[in-house]
Amino acid sequence: MKKIILFVAAIMILNSLFIPGAVAKASTNSPPSIVSEAAIVMDSETGSILYAKNANKSMYPASLTKIATAIYAIEMGSLESTVTVSEKARNIEGTRVFLEKGEQVTLKKLIQGLLINSGNDAGVAIAEHLSGSVEQFSSDLNNYLKNKIGLQQTHFENPHGLFDPSHVTTARDLAKITQYAMKNDIFRDIFGTVELEWHGESWDTTLLKHHKLVRQVIPYEGITGGKTGFVSKSGFTLATTAKRNELSLIVITLNSNLQSNSYTDTKNLLDYGFKYFEQSTINKGTTFTTGGQTYKTSEKITYTHQKGDQISEEINEDGTLEIIKHDGTVINSYQLDRDIEKEKMKEVNSVGNDVRTNSVFGEYIPMFVITAIIIVLGFFFLFYRRTRN
Repeated sequence: MKKIILFVAAIMILNSLFIPGAVAKASTNSPPSIVSEAAIVMDSETGSILYAKNANKSMYPASLTKIATAIYAIEMGSLESTVTVSEKARNIEGTRVFLEKGEQVTLKKLIQGLLINSGNDAGVAIAEHLSGSVEQFSSDLNNYLKNKIGLQQTHFENPHGLFDPSHVTTARDLAKITQYAMKNDIFRDIFGTVELEWHGESWDTTLLKHHKLVRQVIPYEGITGGKTGFVSKSGFTLATTAKRNELSLIVITLNSNLQSNSYTDTKNLLDYGFKYFEQSTINKGTTFTTGGQTYKTSEKITYTHQKGDQISEEINEDGTLEIIKHDGTVINSYQLDRDIEKEKMKEVNSVGNDVRTNSVFGEYIPMFVITAIIIVLGFFFLFYRRTRN
């Protein structure tokens, strides 16, 4: 009986030692639990989605709208053009940079006030300058987002993000807007600006970035830019960009009930992306063959995957290269170009081999015939001598 009790006790001790460790190990690369209603983590370079929660759900973005307004203004306007502030811009509610009616400001300065200090008055001034009215600007902006960036689930009613029930987007679309905007040097510089001296008709001050990770009020290594947002219907919203080594990430969190939660979610998602994901590349000019046809990469291909994943590269008959995880999940697909030159070389080599073979055979036919004649004559000669003897 004592032996049985000792045996059971030993089993229980071993379970307490090993089972928790095994469970912890299995879940180490699991995504974090977050409280924001919707969120996404995107690799800014490849567009790969590393994490998503309700990423396609229609949501209110609040001031994250200003990311779209800023990149539109940078691309469609003249940055040094002079904007005259209207009474409507002067009297807009919410966060402002305290523009005065009739004040003249450059478009670039308004974009800075829009992104750094989240000035709603700057947003209205930009809209009226570029399109004549907020209504026309919203229509122009929506067409731009659809046709230029390829968004399908975004509809904006204003340039600033103040609440309107029809002013909606998704975490995925916001990540796409930010990804597109971060390719622009001017946007990237303003998006990452921590502070800016501001001199206006009614206000001389230093604008400070509202985003606490950008200002390092909440320290985090590698932050490159960000935008905050809040209205009561949207909750706290946050857009953040960061880079470590070769990995550049975009994190969007939407509708958090506490500002602190939006930052905690963002940090946890950045930690997850940087710790467990990496990039791999396929060099330009790499060739793949399928169905007797050769395809090649016209540029370097970069894709993102979890560290330690077993990745395979498969080429389809239509020349589509698929990057596939060990479980069969397609990470990315790329349409390759036909390698016409290599196929022509194969044809030339094939024809050349046939010609050389025939040529060689033709050269040796007379020798074969002469040899055969000599052998036959030799047999006749021997036969003739034997019959004579």
